[in-house]
Amino acid sequence: MTATLLAWIGATDLKAAAGETVGVGPIANALDSMVFDRVHILSNYRAAEDSGFIKWIAKRTSARIAIERVTLTSPTDYEEIYNAACATCERASGKGVEFTFHLSPGTPAMAAVWILLAKSRFPARLIESSPRHGVKRVKIPFEIAMEFVPQLLAEQDARLRTQSAAHPPPAPEFADIIHRGREMSRLIGRASRVALHNVPVLIEGESGTGKELLARAIHRASPRRERKLLAVNCGAIPRDLVESELFGHQKGAFTGATAARAGYFEDAHGGTLFLDEVGELPLAAQVKLLRVLQDGEVVRVGANRPVSVDVRIIAATNRTLSDEVSAGTFREDLFFRLAVAVLKVPPLRERTGDLGLLIDRLFVTVSTEEARAGTTPPRTLSAGARSVLLGHPWPGNVRELLNTLRRMVIWADGPAIAADDAREALLPLHRDREAETLGKALGDGFELPALLDSVARHYLTRAMKEANGNKTRAADLVGLPSYQTLSNWLQRYGVAT
Repeated sequence: MTATLLAWIGATDLKAAAGETVGVGPIANALDSMVFDRVHILSNYRAAEDSGFIKWIAKRTSARIAIERVTLTSPTDYEEIYNAACATCERASGKGVEFTFHLSPGTPAMAAVWILLAKSRFPARLIESSPRHGVKRVKIPFEIAMEFVPQLLAEQDARLRTQSAAHPPPAPEFADIIHRGREMSRLIGRASRVALHNVPVLIEGESGTGKELLARAIHRASPRRERKLLAVNCGAIPRDLVESELFGHQKGAFTGATAARAGYFEDAHGGTLFLDEVGELPLAAQVKLLRVLQDGEVVRVGANRPVSVDVRIIAATNRTLSDEVSAGTFREDLFFRLAVAVLKVPPLRERTGDLGLLIDRLFVTVSTEEARAGTTPPRTLSAGARSVLLGHPWPGNVRELLNTLRRMVIWADGPAIAADDAREALLPLHRDREAETLGKALGDGFELPALLDSVARHYLTRAMKEANGNKTRAADLVGLPSYQTLSNWLQRYGVAT
């Protein structure tokens, strides 16, 4: 039998090798107490940080030592830890190999993964160590282990089986979307499938999540890839020009229409029209858009005859359109026409394992661009600066991250961007209005009636403004049954009409 120890390097191991008074550390403790033929040490530290430990530990054992250096976004990322541990076990496996997993060094997440593997894919002995009690074997009953095994294990095994079956990688058209986590992988898989079908696509997601980037990838992967992709920001079109811009107009159709003009739909004929912020379209334009989707024809403003158009629609919004339908600001029939395929882009805070990868890739891109332009010298990102970025919540998502990296590269005084440079480049966080209302401390002068009065006045004032003083419309906006009821509320809360 070939006795083989597998363990992650922990901070205590590094301190022990450096001569600090912390004892010999968990790994050395195990090697002093037990006999092993081979030792596989996993490290998510840099070579400069762990090389001293490797030399030090090699002098304490006759076992053959292999170092497995791993890059982790976070030392608590179960997916990355699982993949690294499985890969190491695969390399160390062989006839007559007997595994021992050391639970003490590393993070609790690393120990948890060792337990999962020991009770499933790679049966192993489990040990732990401490300066007080030495090295001892850990016995976990099968029933407890099965309670402990999370869904993660099944998901990872399925992914490994898919990879081993040589399934094709995602379409190269989506290569610009940087990711490694499950959330974005699932999204890109769905997007690559729907790209082949000539159906409308609705992309929902917060501002800055990359909805247009996804739309362009879908177009490049579609049968229309050789034709035009036309992107239109619906929120940027003046409301009185929306129909003219989208559907075109005839000469003399309105003041200033000195010549006939094709709209965006005609310009995009044969290709794809990307309607960004489609939720901003006024209701009148929504009616005409619905007719285009139904009939494949547009009627220019001021014209009588329709013009046939062959356009694939990809719409995007930072709103939840189903909520807008409930609120009466978006037509239900248009929603169902657009929502043949709905893709929801997750915010950066929900993209498990992606933040570190995005920071590293985008920083290289930004730094290289600035250096080539001759505006700044090449920059490097310090561990402290990277830590600051990893700890930020990124309410502006990937767009905020990219702009922050640009500021860091431009403003940094030296070649290495320090933690203070990163902090200065971050914009102040947006105030959470909901938390200001719902998160107030009770007591110390808190008055619920005053708070309710403030909320009522706020929404009544908004409703009257958005309805241009029309009380019937304002009552609908705030969910009151009639304009008489609204009048009573306006009088009660002192809102001017």
